[in-house]
Amino acid sequence: MQEPLDRPSEKHKWMGWPIVRGVMTLGYAMSLGYRALRFSANVAIEDVMQSDVDADHVETSARAVPTKRSETERSTVESTKTQAREKAAAISGWLAAVNVVISLAFFIFMYKYLPLVAATELKKVNPALGGQIMFNLVDGGVRLILFLLFIWGVSLFPDIRRVYEFHGAEHKTVFAFENGDPLSTTTVQKYSTFHPRCGTSFLMTVMLISIGFYMLVPFTTFWARFAARIALLPVIAGVSYEIIRFAAKHRGSLFALMTAPGLWLQRITTKPPSDEQAQCAIVALDHAMTLEKEHGGELVIA
Repeated sequence: MQEPLDRPSEKHKWMGWPIVRGVMTLGYAMSLGYRALRFSANVAIEDVMQSDVDADHVETSARAVPTKRSETERSTVESTKTQAREKAAAISGWLAAVNVVISLAFFIFMYKYLPLVAATELKKVNPALGGQIMFNLVDGGVRLILFLLFIWGVSLFPDIRRVYEFHGAEHKTVFAFENGDPLSTTTVQKYSTFHPRCGTSFLMTVMLISIGFYMLVPFTTFWARFAARIALLPVIAGVSYEIIRFAAKHRGSLFALMTAPGLWLQRITTKPPSDEQAQCAIVALDHAMTLEKEHGGELVIA
């Protein structure tokens, strides 16, 4: 599947402003993720329904007298397949929407609510942890531990490990492309799976930057702190985006050191891909660049 993607910042200049562009990029990435999730679910459901349709057709044919398939029969089968595709699309839309809602609720509960509860309870045990700096350090530490445990835990599932292998294939291919090398499997496999402009690095940077931001919030009650953590998320995301963007262009800067933990985390979220997976990433990039040129665009390394 391939289709051109709009660039909202070209139509609305304010979307390209520093900080704002990070928030818009995150929102657009979430939108793409939703569409990809819906497409994936649609394909899976359609395959299941198609199997049921084919099974019913075989069973019906086995009971019938062996004759040449009539035009009416073929039309009925095609109509049934079309209905199956339409039904699969409707179901996948609901599944994707429910998945997004559950994911957002899980994110808020796991990385906003639980760390705040833990820090609050520890403050009761040891009042010395109740200061603005110590409280938010504990809160941030718990959040990082939960995040790392989750990333590591899901990596133990074979399907997720396969996703991480494709993730590594993507990074290797982008590295080769950015260096102007021919996109062959042999060439691509020479590169590292750790890339500075990665969603993993972005998430880790958000986790670290948020600790400093929350120290500036003067609230002391639980629910005020909780509300502030949700309200500040777009600002933190925008600042994190700018840091990663700057660090990618200035590898020797202090900001590059700030993004180093994100690269370390990629030891979990990227795995060495097979040649077949690398070839898949190459084909995907080739098609994306062809589509880009067809619409008058050019590569822009953000």
